[in-house]
Amino acid sequence: MKVIILGAGQVGSSVADNLASEANDITVVDQDEDLLRELRDRLDLRTIQGHAAHPDVLLEAGGEDAEMILAVTNSDETNMVACQVAYTLFHTPTKIARVRAPGYTGYPQLFAADAFPIDVLISPEQLVTEYIMRLIENPGALQVLDFANGLVRLVAVKAYYGGPLVGNELSQLYEHMPGIEARVAAIYRKGRAIQPEGDTIVEADDEVFFIAATENIRAVMSELRKLEKPFKRLMFAGGGNIGTRLAGALENKYQVKLIECDKSRAQKVSEELTHTIVLHGDVADENLLIEENIESMDVFCAVTNDDEANILSAMLAKRLGARKVMALINRHAYVDMVQSGSVDIAISPQQATIGSLLRHVRRGDVVMVHSLRHGAAEAIEAVAHGDSNSSKVVGKTVEAIDLPRGTSIGAIVRGEEVLIAHHDTVILSEDHVIMFLADKKRISEVERLFQVGITFL
Repeated sequence: MKVIILGAGQVGSSVADNLASEANDITVVDQDEDLLRELRDRLDLRTIQGHAAHPDVLLEAGGEDAEMILAVTNSDETNMVACQVAYTLFHTPTKIARVRAPGYTGYPQLFAADAFPIDVLISPEQLVTEYIMRLIENPGALQVLDFANGLVRLVAVKAYYGGPLVGNELSQLYEHMPGIEARVAAIYRKGRAIQPEGDTIVEADDEVFFIAATENIRAVMSELRKLEKPFKRLMFAGGGNIGTRLAGALENKYQVKLIECDKSRAQKVSEELTHTIVLHGDVADENLLIEENIESMDVFCAVTNDDEANILSAMLAKRLGARKVMALINRHAYVDMVQSGSVDIAISPQQATIGSLLRHVRRGDVVMVHSLRHGAAEAIEAVAHGDSNSSKVVGKTVEAIDLPRGTSIGAIVRGEEVLIAHHDTVILSEDHVIMFLADKKRISEVERLFQVGITFL
């Protein structure tokens, strides 16, 4: 696919990283030559230095025959105008724009074909907010990812000493939970992927990814680790877009405090929120945290724009007694290093955002993509079409499908019914098939499985 990425910042470079390895024709446009040079040195792609919304720049980038424009500069207005130019001059089929300001996103009629013709709006801040909310709603989870409009979830947990399944074979999972079905999609042990089989023994500290109907998630987690009590008291460090969205979404269900270092911003946030206690101060001020009873907090979540401030404040909060600490970290190199220490969960904005972009690039009818393990693995939801003659999956049992190595089918959603996949489960046309790929490089093989042959009418 020929794709033009406008903006070489964190989101743009993350998308380029993912797409360049999949035989796509990628061109990146930015005004910063240093960012472009870094991308050229690392990836096989073209770069153009210039303003992302200027017609001549888009023409030079190959706008005439591009299949997709992905406008992810730091300017909402630049992204919107770039999509308008691409539509008017080049009739670009798919136009995706990063638009963050609620003043725009609150008016969907702005993005109709006769206004700003944008096919997909991306708000990284909203995606990160939803990601963190799922973690708060599921204590003990490292990741919580939705499929099939929330009917199914893929959850990652760390198996701990004392969990009923630790030291036992996976086949015993079902014996412990009569009437509740789940599928372990992958196990990572000391950073290495293990293909789960019935006789696989779960060890303490294994990172276990499992798929289950959403209402069964808590029951399955109890088999892998001691269940944590629901969270009640939350503290957010940072009153920017993400911190304010989180507090606003959660303040009616939890006791919420928010710390913001900028006095005028703190005042503004306090006027927007009704039940949140807004504090003006340094998020890494030990005295402030102690005064605000950090030791009684169930969650301390640092979401400022400064990675170092997020890491330091989360580490401090943990040392002072906060039960669970999370930190928003943009720099990829920091994520693994931090999460292996005193920070419980390192949240990567790129990781939370990339899936919503990738699903528009995938071939076949792929309706959801989640990037995992820093882009090395993926979980996808694909819709099966056709019949037994035109499709490589329809009418076949799970064990009869020639899945790439390291790929497993975890669940099938048929209408509103969730079916956990077994070896003899037959896939029907229009089923939503949820798969885990331990190796993202195999994605093209999975895409081909779900493409309908020419015999299908």
